[in-house]
Parts: sequence; C-alpha cells; structure tokens
Amino acid sequence: MNPKNRAERIVALDAITEEAKKLAEGGADPIAVKSFTVGAKKELAEQRPDVENYFDAAVVAKKAKDNF
Repeated sequence: MNPKNRAERIVALDAITEEAKKLAEGGADPIAVKSFTVGAKKELAEQRPDVENYFDAAVVAKKAKDNF
C-alpha cells in the first residue's frame, strides 16, 4: 500500500476510534458502538482497500484449504 493511502487509513481509523469513544461516553448502548465501528471499518475497507493484506490472507487461506 502506498504511503498516502496508508496515512489516510490511519487518520480514518483514528477518527472512527474517537467517534466510538464519544458514543460510549454519551451513554450509547455497547451494541450500537460495536455496530458503528464494524460498519465504519467495512466502509473504510471498501473506500481504501489494503490489497497487500488481502493477498496475504488469500495465500494463507489457500494453504489452509490445501492442508485439509
């Protein structure tokens, strides 16, 4: 992943963390906080995919499948 995309992902993950903290401190239900973080991370993955990690995961999954 190029440095610009990596930096943008880091900033976005920090923003997600801060928003989740605000929700929790504001008395939001833990399930709502979890739902927000999961959804936000999923959207981030769609907007800024980490192709290298995806490729590594695919290789590991293939190796695991071949061992069964």
